[in-house]
Amino acid sequence: MATLDTVNYLAHAYLSFGIPDVVVGNLISDFVKGKKQLEYPDSIRKGITLHRAIDTFTDSHPVTRHAKSYFRAVYGLYSGALIDVVYDHFLANDPVAFAGVEGTSAARGAPLAAFAQQTYRQLATRESLFPERFARMFPYMRDQDWLYHYRYKEGIFNSFAGLARRATYMPPPQQACELFEAHFTDLEACYREFFPSLRDFAVRTMDDQPIR
Repeated sequence: MATLDTVNYLAHAYLSFGIPDVVVGNLISDFVKGKKQLEYPDSIRKGITLHRAIDTFTDSHPVTRHAKSYFRAVYGLYSGALIDVVYDHFLANDPVAFAGVEGTSAARGAPLAAFAQQTYRQLATRESLFPERFARMFPYMRDQDWLYHYRYKEGIFNSFAGLARRATYMPPPQQACELFEAHFTDLEACYREFFPSLRDFAVRTMDDQPIR
């Protein structure tokens, strides 16, 4: 994965399985460097560890390698970060992923909206523990409802643009948008094939590191 801060927040929140401290650790992980993680409670460190295991599994999986191939000629090492965002789009539109989230209705998009608001509330309870950079970002994430807006292509394109702003050598994002549109069906198939195995991996990782 390209050395950029987390951009696939939705997948990391989803794969925290509703456990508040795991959600916090999973979403702040890229902002916690080196031994700084030792300063956090064990339950949050579980999320930090889970995040890193998810990233390693995703980046090394053969389906992800295939998905990255659609972007690699133009974006090289940044292809992994782009695919992370692409996966979040398909997760956001997965018709079953967020079923059963508390507070949902039958309206289209309601389960995802409820999940997003639940995640922001869980994060807010630990706001005093946020790393400085995540603390600065969190109000924008919550107020602009980033997690929900992954379901729209405009939200994905905004994420591509954000990557390009932070990555000194990444080419402009417009071609990434065009490649996403051109290979949409194949990329969705990659998500459908890959994501169940990622979820199973995350469950096993959580089982190996039970929250006490």
